[in-house]
Amino acid sequence: MLYNVDTKIKKRGKLCGNSFIYGKTYANREHKGKSLLKWVDNYVLVDIETTGLSPRTDEIIEIGAIKVKENKIVDTFDTLLKIDRKLSYFITNLTGITNEMLEEGEEQEEALEEFVNFAGKEIIMGHNVNFDINFIYDKCQSYLDYYLSNDFVDTMRIAKHILPNVRNYKLGTLADYFDVDYRNAHRGLTDVEITYEVYNKMKELAKK
Repeated sequence: MLYNVDTKIKKRGKLCGNSFIYGKTYANREHKGKSLLKWVDNYVLVDIETTGLSPRTDEIIEIGAIKVKENKIVDTFDTLLKIDRKLSYFITNLTGITNEMLEEGEEQEEALEEFVNFAGKEIIMGHNVNFDINFIYDKCQSYLDYYLSNDFVDTMRIAKHILPNVRNYKLGTLADYFDVDYRNAHRGLTDVEITYEVYNKMKELAKK
């Protein structure tokens, strides 16, 4: 299977470890990128929706992302993913995503490959992004035999350093703090756009 990052993404090493995801072994994220605590101007900001909280047993159902160059959005990525199970009422109620919508989604392999090509070698950003990174890392390894090794920036981690007095660091709380519209949250691309606005507000605040 060919990928478009640097013409072709080479599989990095052999799969190892004693755990399994859908019949395939995976390493314990030994190739995972570094968590960076710094301001960046070029990055891919991502948010995923999932069937639950465990990267090992749950599935990604939506990936939303934007590509940012010199602080400006230059491209977007948004796709629903097919899964082999029914969504819980809780997830449908939270996200608005239904089983019928996922029937029209992309296969896991195709969607993950497209995201890998979209992200390239850019820094990945997100709010509580470790959650998203772990899911995408495990699924890329399971479905593509590929290690996602991009470094990443967590906007929640940044907020904890520059906003010591907010009541919590949920995205909705920070959006309210900075007067960013939080309507229609809990969908991949919408949450990405909210996070982008919050990140820029924090960046402006840090300059004062």
